[in-house]
Amino acid sequence: MLENIRLSFQGLWSHKMRSFLTMLGIIIGIAAIIAIVSTIKGTNEQIKENLIGSGDNTVNVQLYQGDSSYGMDYMGVPDGVPVISEETRKQMLDIVHVEGASLYTSREVYNVIYYQNVGLSGGKIYGIDMNYLNTCNYIIKKGRGFCDSDYKKFRKVALLDENSTEMLFQGEDPIGKTIEIQQEPYVVVGVITKSAKFEPVINNMEEYYTYYAEASNGAVYVPDTTWPLLYGYDEPQSLVLRLDSVDNMTVAGREASNLLNVGLSVTDDTIKYKADDLLKQAEDIQKLSQSTNTMLIWIAGISLLVGGIGVMNIMLVSVTERTQEIGLKKAIGARKGKILGQFLTEAAVLTSLGGLIGVIVGIALAEIISKVTGTLVSISVPAAILAVVFSMIIGIIFGLLPSYKAANLNPIDALRHE
Repeated sequence: MLENIRLSFQGLWSHKMRSFLTMLGIIIGIAAIIAIVSTIKGTNEQIKENLIGSGDNTVNVQLYQGDSSYGMDYMGVPDGVPVISEETRKQMLDIVHVEGASLYTSREVYNVIYYQNVGLSGGKIYGIDMNYLNTCNYIIKKGRGFCDSDYKKFRKVALLDENSTEMLFQGEDPIGKTIEIQQEPYVVVGVITKSAKFEPVINNMEEYYTYYAEASNGAVYVPDTTWPLLYGYDEPQSLVLRLDSVDNMTVAGREASNLLNVGLSVTDDTIKYKADDLLKQAEDIQKLSQSTNTMLIWIAGISLLVGGIGVMNIMLVSVTERTQEIGLKKAIGARKGKILGQFLTEAAVLTSLGGLIGVIVGIALAEIISKVTGTLVSISVPAAILAVVFSMIIGIIFGLLPSYKAANLNPIDALRHE
């Protein structure tokens, strides 16, 4: 085998230009597939990051009615849905892969939060427990966070994120200032931000509304013990979990929602807790372009077929050129298997080398596409290895006919060949 490989490289080197032109179809096909697969994988990763955020690893479990989140504002507190207890929250920490758990209430608001004459148009207000900031990876950028006494003494204090700070105070220091929430005065004690800030990649307006619009409106946070002062009653909370990995979000979210649903005694069985399955949302978006991506890969695969035909053609030419050499080998005792193996090895080496060069060109092409278009690319090592192996298989398949022809030459006719 090693001798056949050595002879193959020797033959390729002696016909450098012909060998390169023969490999060109394989190189183009493999390069195209590697570039397409890398771009597709990168785009899918970008979609996942845009939805989930970089390093956030949190999943929300909320009350739903059917396929829509339950609206407390216009539907009121549902019968048979109890407030989630601290003991239940602690049970969530026993779920495998869960590193943090917090309870919160929330509302989407419009012109109910004011500082002097400036209103927060849109955004959200949250009633949070002591664990929320740590669970959701928030840090204090300015001022302080909520302390035990804020909860025990029902203090009307608030935290703002950076967007709501900018919209309400427009460059003024918010710490110690009083804002109005539902006509109730709240003192701003801190400004918070994500510990690992992530900005989704926005390529068009559709993606802006999908990933970014709601988050950009800002949010205000108050202690959950003061929530009834704003909305008049205690209400079932939502749950947020922090996982050790993005890949565990779906399973942990489903288990947490099942635990919460055990405690329900509702007459309407469409009311239940569900986890926001962001991984599924990402997969659904990815599937929209799957047919196009598959078609592109098949088109790139056609060039591999053309390259394989080129290999067959050049191997037939090689058999014709080396007819006397084959006759001489058979005359001194070379068996059909030996001749067959030699030519198959030569075809496999030719296409494998083309595949290897194609992988390198494909990676370079993917990087160029990334620089020019701003599209994220992710090089797939298994795809690169598979591409080289596949190119070798192409060489064996398309080299089989010429090799078989060489192995079955009559030694006397071969020696007479001019």
